Formats: sequence, structure tokens, C-alpha cells
Amino acid sequence: MKNQALVSSALAAALSLGIVAQAQAADTAKEKCYGIAKAGQNDCATANGSHSCAGQSKADKDMNEWKYVAKGTCEKEGGSTKAPAKK
Repeated sequence: MKNQALVSSALAAALSLGIVAQAQAADTAKEKCYGIAKAGQNDCATANGSHSCAGQSKADKDMNEWKYVAKGTCEKEGGSTKAPAKK
């Protein structure tokens, strides 16, 4: 029974490594784009620290708000890949 558990654990670990590799590959195909998120549609915390969660932006196209977009599309959408300077 111990051998079966060991084999099952090894198989599960190998499969999970493949899933992690796919997720990392997907992350590299995206970039943060500042200034394009609509109110309530940002992906995470603001650049200036006014909130720390996704979906909490209050205004459209706030330069402190960001969302992930496909690499190379940020500027086409009117945004910037660089975080605004902290005041």
C-alpha cells in the first residue's frame, strides 16, 4: 500500500508541475497596464496604495489603477506599462 501511495504522490506532483508551468507561461504573455481600467474593473491594488483589492477602482481610466492585458496592447488601448510616480 505504501508503494501505491508513493507512486500516486509522485504522479500528482508531476501533473501539478505541468499546470504551474502553463500558468507561468500565461503570465508572461500579459503585462500590467495603468490607466485603462474602468470603475470597478481593476485587477489589484492601486499604485498609490489607496486600496488593496481588485474591483475597487472608483473612476474610469485612473492612472493609479491597472489591469492585465496581452503584451504589446497596453499603449494601443491608451494606457501605460509604467506605474505613475509616487507622490
